[in-house]
Amino acid sequence: MSADHGAPMDYKAHNETYAGFLTLFKVGTIVSALVGFVVIMLISH
Repeated sequence: MSADHGAPMDYKAHNETYAGFLTLFKVGTIVSALVGFVVIMLISH
């Protein structure tokens, strides 16, 4: 049994997970900025 058995599948799964994380991080950043802006507007009025 070689050390790299199944490695291509592992890398594919890793890349999909990482892409999903980046998408979630980008959306979360935008949502957090919008919520922060709304809270600031509510406090300032």
